[in-house]
Amino acid sequence: MKPPSLPLTRDLVLIGGGHTHALVLRMWGMDPLPGARVTVINPGPTAPYSGMLPGFVAGHYSREALDIDLVRLARFAGARVVLGAAEGIDLAARQIHVAGRPPIGFDVASVDIGITSAMPDLPGFADHAIPAKPLGAFASAWATFRARSGPASVAVIGGGVAGAELAAAMAFSLRTRGRAAEVHLIDRNTALSALRPQAAARLRGALTAQGVTLHEHASIAEVTATGLTLDNGHRIAADFVTGAAGARPYGWLRETGLALQDGFIAVSPTLQSADPDVFAAGDCAHLTQSPRPKAGVYAVREAPILFDNLRKRLSGEGSPRRYRPQKDYLKLISLGEKSALGDRFGLALSGPLMWRWKDRIDRRFMAKFQALPQMPQPPLPVPRAAGSAEALGDKPMCGGCGAKVGRDALSAALSHLPAPQRSDVTVLPGDDAALLHTGGTRQVLTTDHLRAFTADPVVMASIAAVHALGDIWAMGAAPQAATASLTLPRMSEALAERTLTEILTASSAIFRGAGAEIVGGHSSMGDELTIGFTITGLCEAAPITLAGAQEGDDLVLTKPLGSGVIMAAEMAGEASGDWVAEALTSMTRPQGDAAALLSGAHAMTDVTGFGLAGHLHGICLASGKSAELVLDAIPLLPGAEELAEKGIRSTLYPKNRAAVPGLSAESPRADLLFDPQTAGGLLAAIPDGAARVAELRALGFGAAVIGRISGDWPGHISIV
Repeated sequence: MKPPSLPLTRDLVLIGGGHTHALVLRMWGMDPLPGARVTVINPGPTAPYSGMLPGFVAGHYSREALDIDLVRLARFAGARVVLGAAEGIDLAARQIHVAGRPPIGFDVASVDIGITSAMPDLPGFADHAIPAKPLGAFASAWATFRARSGPASVAVIGGGVAGAELAAAMAFSLRTRGRAAEVHLIDRNTALSALRPQAAARLRGALTAQGVTLHEHASIAEVTATGLTLDNGHRIAADFVTGAAGARPYGWLRETGLALQDGFIAVSPTLQSADPDVFAAGDCAHLTQSPRPKAGVYAVREAPILFDNLRKRLSGEGSPRRYRPQKDYLKLISLGEKSALGDRFGLALSGPLMWRWKDRIDRRFMAKFQALPQMPQPPLPVPRAAGSAEALGDKPMCGGCGAKVGRDALSAALSHLPAPQRSDVTVLPGDDAALLHTGGTRQVLTTDHLRAFTADPVVMASIAAVHALGDIWAMGAAPQAATASLTLPRMSEALAERTLTEILTASSAIFRGAGAEIVGGHSSMGDELTIGFTITGLCEAAPITLAGAQEGDDLVLTKPLGSGVIMAAEMAGEASGDWVAEALTSMTRPQGDAAALLSGAHAMTDVTGFGLAGHLHGICLASGKSAELVLDAIPLLPGAEELAEKGIRSTLYPKNRAAVPGLSAESPRADLLFDPQTAGGLLAAIPDGAARVAELRALGFGAAVIGRISGDWPGHISIV
């Protein structure tokens, strides 16, 4: 018996993916604290870097260059990512609330959610303008506006440094795209008042050079669909309005019970709030003993202090370090074109050289997250049993259905089972569920379990529930009852309770939404998280099986392919966080409504571990038919084909390919026919597939007619 791993005993939750937390995650990946479980909560899979925003707006950087990939960074750090916006902290219960999921328990937490430049008190702003912060939504909105053609008019509210940088960048960007543009910068007081006179004068000159019209001592009465109305009645026409006036804290912080200063979390020099288990950093924090302006340089330099102090709080050992912020810092301000202004200690320099300096600093910072260090793997023991290295393979074993036993080994093992003797049990060859007869009731029974491939128990439980229900839906049955079979990584009782609560709450919501109930189960602890369910379903009519496909039937697939290759790439740090988020969303999408639309299918299955080719092969064999696939008609998840082109494959791919003889198309897209899917789509052989696809798409499914049942060559699949 192998020695047990160190149990998890403490939960660290990082709320927000700001610069400080991103650096902490990178440090954690290089030096984790054994026994601590780390969670990062962020509204999306990426966190934009504010230092490069003006350069993006001007067109000097791509949208992708702005983003820190939190999914990839969390994988490196061994942390779980929760994609959602935090909306509250319950200090008494030690829980963080995120919309749409169970509360997340914590022992130690840190907040780094940044600020917002929304203007809720300005009439019309919420309807007709977009705040410059948070950056992600603003960057997307600007990219869309910038790509249009024709004349443009822009208004930037807030004449501070941030507003001036944006206005100059917008004017430069629109002009270089050949669009006649009017850009206005509006401030109710004197603009650029935070800068020293020499620097302010140079920045004013840059605004003039870019053609920006500056409006000072101008109070705005209203934002409208056509621009701004000032208090004096003057109107400023604008197709795009943004706000960069000051830094505002998120409103939900007021309800936390933490001590605040002007709405920001008040922290001591150790970055601890009034509650010593809750830390804060970056723009959302107020340094009570040494207040400083909101600037990224402070967030970056807080990171090593926060990292050390979080570890000490979690371990209960050592005295916390104090953060001593510098009194002044070098301000590097973009001037629209590839020129920048440098200001420190009263000295202001501007020009291309300053831009190159700023660009180098920004790219060096982002490189920390794009080229994560490769941490050494422990060597294999010597001596060891022959064949160990070959069985281990050259990459980590995939999770989900990518960890499934290959079809040949499974079929060989099942062939040794005796035929059932009970008259009320019907084993359906090739189907994953059995048919039970109880009185006049037809009941189907199935079981499935998954090795975790995401560290979030809520997402993993939702996927496992949808995956297990696929067998019931594919047979045209109504889900009835489920029991859970859970293995948790070794952890303390407190963490086990939190984890079980998350799993059961999430899975119960899926089952109840499908019309079923969780009625019991079994749990144990082991090396890693696995989640499984045994489910019963009721059939009003004869169940839909693999046998029954008829020549001429359309083949309808309800979900895109690619979850296997994407999650294999995610394990290797090769997948974009956006792609991973799309794949997880697809896998957590229930299919009861799709199954209802496909109830007239002659044959149906769910596409899971053996891939689309393997499961279609099963329908063809059971039905005594052959099939044609239209390769270009098969929907794919974003990133799947690109990753396949790079040669990334799930560990089950070779066995899946070998299990379908005669299908020899060679291309990255064709390879995805053998990609093991987890909670994949339903595959139905059905008449009038186009009509069903239209109905499925109306429900939000990425469904398609991907081929047809074409002849009487049992098991043969061709690509046309």
